[in-house]
Amino acid sequence: MSNFEKKFGKYAIKNLSLVLILCYVAGYVMKLINGDFLSYLTLNPYAILHGQIWRLFTWIIVPPGSPDFFTIIMLLFYYSIGNSLENTWGTYRYNVYILSGILFTIIGSFLWMGIQYMMEGGHIDAAYANPLFAYDSMYFSTYYINMSIFLAFAATFPNVQVLLMFLIPVKVKWMGILYGVLLVYDLFRGSFVIRIAIGSSLLNFVIFFVTSRNHIHMSPKQIRRRAEFKHDIKKNSRITKHKCVVCGQTDEDDPNLEFRFCSKCNGNYEYCQQHLFTHTHVK
Repeated sequence: MSNFEKKFGKYAIKNLSLVLILCYVAGYVMKLINGDFLSYLTLNPYAILHGQIWRLFTWIIVPPGSPDFFTIIMLLFYYSIGNSLENTWGTYRYNVYILSGILFTIIGSFLWMGIQYMMEGGHIDAAYANPLFAYDSMYFSTYYINMSIFLAFAATFPNVQVLLMFLIPVKVKWMGILYGVLLVYDLFRGSFVIRIAIGSSLLNFVIFFVTSRNHIHMSPKQIRRRAEFKHDIKKNSRITKHKCVVCGQTDEDDPNLEFRFCSKCNGNYEYCQQHLFTHTHVK
């Protein structure tokens, strides 16, 4: 990912969690003004293929639930853990994690459209004329993406304590395990569309867990120390290693220049290939 980060890291969105919450706020405002209008913003692949391209982006605005007290608390909680992950992973990697979850969800919705197409015997219009599909498209939302944020936080900081119901201190790893059990239950007991929605939305967490299993339990201090160590190694690797005592040339001046130590000099004196046999020996 380092080569991609060098090219595209500058385009990473800072405070991405805040951006997502602001999208929800816009969705809640639309819902209060005209709730039916949100049906034109959902992730409906059939409508996208028929010209409603904006749905590829506007489905992120569709908010989870209603703007009650508990929803506000949950949004603040997700904002907090999202910022913690961004500060620990870095803006670029956090962007990749969230945006890959969004991309996989879009792919999952089109996969469900293909399954519907086969179930209807190739009559795609008949499949999508069914009002049930408009309801099915609601499953492809940011709900499970938000779950993936929490699972990533639980995997990264398993021993962090949170106050359940504002009273009971619980380590976040146990809440992550509970989330996982509920997801497995939904996978086995839910409909096929729910399974696709869950699988596609959480695929980013599966990839993260597999590729980061060797260091997901590192504390923020350990991660920071590792980053500082890599930075120091990279910085020190640019220090000159060879220098001619006579002319002062280094391997940075000419990478193809060869250097040798003189066995007749009293001490460790290094010379370039031009002065190895012409210098005055140090006694």
